[in-house]
Amino acid sequence: MRIGFIGLGNMGGPMALNLMKAGHALVVHDVRSEAAKPHLEKGARWAETPRATAQGAELILTSLPGPKEVEAVALGSDGIIHGAEKGAIFADLSTSSPSLIRLIHGVFKDRGIHVLDAPVSGGVWGAQRGTLQIMVGGDEALYRQVKPVLGAMGDKVGYMGEIGCGTIAKLVHNLIGICTRIVVAEGFTLGVKAGVRPEALLEAVKGGAFGQGFLLTQVLPEIVFKGDFDTVRFALKLARKDLGLATELARECNVPMAMAALAEQEMIEAIGRGWGDKDYAAPFMLQEERAGVKVRTR
Repeated sequence: MRIGFIGLGNMGGPMALNLMKAGHALVVHDVRSEAAKPHLEKGARWAETPRATAQGAELILTSLPGPKEVEAVALGSDGIIHGAEKGAIFADLSTSSPSLIRLIHGVFKDRGIHVLDAPVSGGVWGAQRGTLQIMVGGDEALYRQVKPVLGAMGDKVGYMGEIGCGTIAKLVHNLIGICTRIVVAEGFTLGVKAGVRPEALLEAVKGGAFGQGFLLTQVLPEIVFKGDFDTVRFALKLARKDLGLATELARECNVPMAMAALAEQEMIEAIGRGWGDKDYAAPFMLQEERAGVKVRTR
């Protein structure tokens, strides 16, 4: 496939190389011309602008820092919209804004240009190895059309829904990952200050329920998605006892635990509603109530 690729940074550079390895013909562009050196050495062609990159391309891909750059590259005076041909597909691999990609989708549609959002996750290592998760939003027929191409960059390519849904999925993923790091920081500083070696603590966490991924493989699909909070795997009142013991230890050790304290208050509220004998995932319902949505598959 004839591909125009814009943005050859830590993520985009390896992704573009993997597309070339898969046999695709690339025209490349970056604000730093030196970033294209490995690609040009392997046969890619250089374009001076996003507009020129898009000319003659069947698929245009962008991997950019954020919404400001995506908007400029897509809609600017020398942007993709002025170079892409009718029937071409533009897929943005960046972590950007759902509102922006929907705006771009509407503008491009008027020109007969198709748009997908396809943000990626897996870090530089995943980009280099071609093992990224790619989360695609847009027309499902278009998704199926480009999925084999995206498969050269990631071995986990999934359809998330209508335009913008790929970006929403990526933002949710990053929100969870970033916030979890704060809880992990609280836990590990507590454990080490209380006397456990970091490497031993890591072994314990990796081997336990959290480290085995029970939250994603069991709690969400089997409890939350089904709304089955009455089948008790671990009672909320016992989980609250455990968290209380942990925050008590933190006070003894003078370790701040802002996230843990918030979680403890959530559990106390849930128990105050009479949910103590339900599964320990029951506080999920408090957030559903606040958000005005139930996370269910049925």
